Amino acid sequence: MNLYSLVKPFLFQLDAEYAHDLTLKSLKLAEQIGLLSSLYNPVHGIPRQVMGLTFPNAVGLAAGLDKNGAFIDGMAALGFGFIEVGTVTPRPQPGNPKPRLFRVKEAQGIINRFGFNNLGVDQLIQNVKASKYRGILGINIGKNFDTPNERAVDDYLICMRKVYRYASYITVNISSPNTKNLRQLQEKEALDALLGTLKAEQTALTQKHRKYVPIALKIAPDLEYEQIIEIADLLKAHQFDAVIATNTTLSREGVEGMKNGAETGGLSGTPVRDKSSQVIRHLSNQLAGELPIIGVGGIMSGADAIEKIEAGASLVQVYSGLIYRGPSLVREVAKALA
Repeated sequence: MNLYSLVKPFLFQLDAEYAHDLTLKSLKLAEQIGLLSSLYNPVHGIPRQVMGLTFPNAVGLAAGLDKNGAFIDGMAALGFGFIEVGTVTPRPQPGNPKPRLFRVKEAQGIINRFGFNNLGVDQLIQNVKASKYRGILGINIGKNFDTPNERAVDDYLICMRKVYRYASYITVNISSPNTKNLRQLQEKEALDALLGTLKAEQTALTQKHRKYVPIALKIAPDLEYEQIIEIADLLKAHQFDAVIATNTTLSREGVEGMKNGAETGGLSGTPVRDKSSQVIRHLSNQLAGELPIIGVGGIMSGADAIEKIEAGASLVQVYSGLIYRGPSLVREVAKALA
């Protein structure tokens, strides 16, 4: 029996967001006093070359768990091959009213309607600079809730310029269901304009910093087949470096009638697993290896991770699985993919 299985029943008695914050703070303290290094041996995997970067193993932390980059060292001690922080916005914002995080225990699901609650990009950069971690760090960027979609590109550019020198790669999040109308940026015309502007900015920043930082796009699982094909074609046309599939779902398939199953927000965990894998398959067929896919959604075991790789992903990320399974999941997935 591992340590997490002992504390999980206690955590699951608490309000979900309070438990989330308490766990992260405890993880940070345990890392600072050297407890994590004695509890968790280094995770060994087969290094992978993706986006021109060398990942020590194929399992990463998905964005959303550490929005402000305040817990990077604690997360790194769990053995991730890479860590993605954010989503961060140009200005701090409180997010949606509480309660906004719910467990759907029967289905191993989580529903959140956080709404990009974060302390702003400047604070995230301070936290990144203060961390000891020197591994691969993704920074996930978004727009403020009160920035209209026609000016969304300005918010992405502000964040991109600020995080560029600190990121191993940058993820552009246009797929959270919790910021009003954000997903409209996935529509063909809007996406074409956004990708073109961001790719041009990447070129300018590469020259300025003498460093090429890859950019990835994070998409939703609730796309029609035709939309997936359009997005894949645009990613190829604009020579984006990767695509992350997928974010949370608005569907409630698989959680009907369950406690918290009808809460509004994005659903993650086991209920999104198959939808995510299906999007990866369609993307993989259309991209034909031109750019890599990072698979995320419902990875609760090593077998789930293998399914994502077989669908066409090069790397995987976990979030909800960490809440239900604990840190042992990282080792299990890394081992399965090795």
